[in-house]
Amino acid sequence: MSDPQRRPSVVVLDYGSGNIHSAAKALERAGADVTVTADRATALEADGLVVPGVGAFSAVMEQLNGVRGGEIIDKRLAGGRPVLGICVGMQVMFADGIERGVDTEGLAEWPGTVKRLDAEVVPHMGWNTVESPADSVLFAGIRDQRFYFVHSYAAQDWHLTPDKTHRPPLVTWAEHGSRFVAAVENGPLSATQFHPEKSGDAGIRLMANWIGTLR
Repeated sequence: MSDPQRRPSVVVLDYGSGNIHSAAKALERAGADVTVTADRATALEADGLVVPGVGAFSAVMEQLNGVRGGEIIDKRLAGGRPVLGICVGMQVMFADGIERGVDTEGLAEWPGTVKRLDAEVVPHMGWNTVESPADSVLFAGIRDQRFYFVHSYAAQDWHLTPDKTHRPPLVTWAEHGSRFVAAVENGPLSATQFHPEKSGDAGIRLMANWIGTLR
């Protein structure tokens, strides 16, 4: 029987991303017991794993490969253990990313390609609203809130065919020039293109909603 008073354990994967500590602080505020590490055993055993990311798709993949992050993520998901990707940590969950003409293989948890936003002003930097499904767990209680984005690339299509034996993925959209995927809830794998740790009270609530699924 689980202890309702226990704070869920969350590992923020430490592979060299620049926003790790701000994510860790926000997760602690949201109700998690947080460890920042790249230790394989600790990352596999935690109730939840967060994969933050800033910078270029190719650089993040190189850093993740350096700590065998893809193997950790894949093994957790195979066992139904929750993972949350943030910003480029979401982008690398797709099959590949194209930046400045360079095509880099991603983790391929989802089909699709991350490409430059089709907008007059890039990067997309600042607060924006999102269109979340009515039954979203991540956005429960915050569907009308704004979230903080900083990115020039995104997945602009969703190609995963629903599996009849599992709940269909919930895809949240936002718009900057054109529509792009702002968040995904797909079984144990969730992700946001925006930065919840920079999104004020709404971002903390989203993290708390995710942490609530770990109990």
